Amino acid sequence: MRDIIFEIRQDLSQRVDEEYRIGANRYFRETVNIMGIRTPEVRKIARMYYPIVSDLSKKEIFDLCEKLLSSKYFEEKTVGLDWLYRQRDGYKKTDFIKFKKWFTKYVSNWAHCDDFCAHSLGIFFGKYPSFLTEVTEDWTRSKNRWFRRASAVSLIYVIRRGEELDMVFKVADKLMNDKDRLVLKGVGWMLREAWCRYPSDIYRYLAKNKSKLARVTLRYATEKMKDDQRLALMKR
Repeated sequence: MRDIIFEIRQDLSQRVDEEYRIGANRYFRETVNIMGIRTPEVRKIARMYYPIVSDLSKKEIFDLCEKLLSSKYFEEKTVGLDWLYRQRDGYKKTDFIKFKKWFTKYVSNWAHCDDFCAHSLGIFFGKYPSFLTEVTEDWTRSKNRWFRRASAVSLIYVIRRGEELDMVFKVADKLMNDKDRLVLKGVGWMLREAWCRYPSDIYRYLAKNKSKLARVTLRYATEKMKDDQRLALMKR
């Protein structure tokens, strides 16, 4: 069989933009090994190579995904997450163990956290909502900052479908005093998306808790509101 990962790596290396690489690193406080390929180009490569492997078994494709996720390069990990999402129709309950393992081992920045959550994990929780209990109970208490952020961000998919509002409040309650700014931003993003679906419920929640919520959470949560609503909530 062709060494698809080697071919992807070669293709990526031909698209490096050094100026973009330098700028992209400024978006992360943690160390991220970025080759320097713009995200649309990385997505294009993922889309271009996927048909070559699409006839393989789910296990074989998952094995390729893990090899990509285990790469030291940001862009290769992104291809792995892209391919994992393309397998969404075949997700089974038993995949959750593998997803958690991969999240623990290979997610080390907010971009891949959000990519995993907004796509594969969001779809998984939409299909199997019983697993959301672990998210609200265990992930919110995790020492791993990315699991805590994920407990909020992974709810966005089901929120947009008009489900799990009670989970939103549970997660926000548990994380509103978190010490990590990236976690607090994730909570704000979750509340903002919930406001789009449940504006009255979320506005009341924010008004009731605005003295306890971090300012960065409130700022993210109110981004799409009218000026008067946003100003009223931001005023202490």
